[in-house]
Amino acid sequence: MLTLTELKPVVEENVRTALLEDVGQGDITAELIPASDHKRARVISRQAAVVCGRAWVDEVFRQVDPEVKVEWLVEDGERVERDQVLFRLEGSARSLLTGERAALNFLQTLSGTATLSYEYAQRVADTPVTLLDTRKTIPGLRMGQKYAVSCGGCSNHRIGLYDAFLIKENHIMACGGIEQAIQTARTNHPGKPVEIEVETEEQLERALAAGADIVMLDNFSPERMIAAVAQTAGRAKLEASGNITDETLLDYASTGVDYISIGALTKHCRAVDLSMRIIED
Repeated sequence: MLTLTELKPVVEENVRTALLEDVGQGDITAELIPASDHKRARVISRQAAVVCGRAWVDEVFRQVDPEVKVEWLVEDGERVERDQVLFRLEGSARSLLTGERAALNFLQTLSGTATLSYEYAQRVADTPVTLLDTRKTIPGLRMGQKYAVSCGGCSNHRIGLYDAFLIKENHIMACGGIEQAIQTARTNHPGKPVEIEVETEEQLERALAAGADIVMLDNFSPERMIAAVAQTAGRAKLEASGNITDETLLDYASTGVDYISIGALTKHCRAVDLSMRIIED
């Protein structure tokens, strides 16, 4: 699981980019408010959700105005109910309003990812399978979404193209075959996990014989996966992928595979409905 310490430089860069595109040369609407006005505000979730994104919110207001005070009432990974207050703010009215949209954009998107991940995790809670995310993330927000997935109770696949091998059909074709691809991977980057995608039982056996660490079973039916688990007999970890829906998820989770990868965790998330309101004195 990614830690907030690891993510600190990413959070800072995410926020710099968000404020540059939103605030630009200055918030001309906020300038309508006297600079001396001091206000309090609160942010409420308009729906049940799993919260994620505190560090991004904190960083938005730190970069906008370090004098703004942020008081959190919930933690990342915590389930909240409709109309629950998530955090309170106090500071310059201009600063609160300038930072509002960037802060809520991060919080609603990452909470949406965490909420969807929680829902998927709950569906397979009574099975030993591990649900994994994929690289199908919002550009520029990969690390945040990977963190959100873990806050929701699922797990991370590789972070990018650099930390583990995932040898797919086109790689196999370009390398000259399953055995050649795995051998070259071991030679080029010893110690890196080697995963390879297969579409048939014959390819599975070749991947196992070549020493793959993980084999991705692409578009296997649950029945074929049960047979593949027996065929593998513990020689490698197995991952299910492809055309796995809400209706079939539990069927696949019950086959004995170790992992199921689900692109929907990050690409199908719906932003959580949040609202910030200035509190009248």
